Amino acid sequence: MKYLIALLLALPTVVSAECGPDDPCEIEGGSYHMLAPESAGEKLPALVFFHGHNARGTMIFRGGIKSDFADGGYVVIAPNGTPIEGRKTLRWSGRDGSSRDDVAFTLDVIKDAATKANIDPDRIYVAGFSAGGSMAWLMACKEAEHFAGYASISGALRQPNDTTNCPTAPVRFLQIHGFGDNQVPFEGRGIRDWHQGSLWDSLALARTANQCRSHPDTIEIGEQFRCRTWNDSCGAGAVKFCEHDGGHGMPRGWTTMARDWFEAG
Repeated sequence: MKYLIALLLALPTVVSAECGPDDPCEIEGGSYHMLAPESAGEKLPALVFFHGHNARGTMIFRGGIKSDFADGGYVVIAPNGTPIEGRKTLRWSGRDGSSRDDVAFTLDVIKDAATKANIDPDRIYVAGFSAGGSMAWLMACKEAEHFAGYASISGALRQPNDTTNCPTAPVRFLQIHGFGDNQVPFEGRGIRDWHQGSLWDSLALARTANQCRSHPDTIEIGEQFRCRTWNDSCGAGAVKFCEHDGGHGMPRGWTTMARDWFEAG
C-alpha cells in the first residue's frame, strides 16, 4: 500500500503556536484543527477525524478522542466542513458534485499537518461521526491507498457517488452503528436530491474490495456491542460491523474499539 510521499520529508515535532485545537490552521479551501504530542524524533500515528453536521473540528478534542488518541501518542487532525450558505452551520456533503472537493481538501490538510508534526505516513487513520462517518467512507472510496484504517460511527457512503472500483484499494474498515438510529438508519434515507446511503451497500463495497466472502468469519455478542467480522476469508484488508442498542450518537467505548482495530492491522 502506498501513502502520501510528501510526508516522508523531515518534519518538525511540535505544532505551531499559530494554530491547534482552539485556533484553526488555515489553508487554501478551508481550515482544520490539530493536536500533536512532542515526538522527540519519533514518527507518530495520526487520526483524521471528521466532525458531524453542525459541529466543527475544535469540538472533538475531549472525551475518548483526547484520552485514547491525543493523550495516547496520536496526532489528531480535525478538518472543518464548509458552511451552509448564509449560515454558520458546517457540513460535509460527502458526495460527488459538492461545492468543495472535500477529498482533495482533506489530502491538503494532511500535507499541511505534516509540516507541523512528525507523522508516520504508514499509520494515518480516518474516522468520523454521522456526516463525518460518511466522509470516512468517501475517503475509502476515493483514496483508500493513502490510509491504514477507517472507522465510521453512524455514517454510510452517500449517493450519488461513483462506486466504480470503490474502495480504490483493500481497506481495514470498522463500522459502528446504533440499532435505534433513525437519523441515519441502516437503509439510509432520501433527502431532496440525494440519499444518505445504505449501510449494507457500503459494507458490501468494502467486502468486494477486500475479496471477502459474503457471510462473516466471526460473530461476537457482547454486553454493549454485537459485532460481525470479515478477515480470515478476505484476500486483503478486513471489515467489522458492530451494532449497539443506542440511537444516533457516539457510544461510550467507541474510541477504544477503534484504536484497537487500527493497531491490530
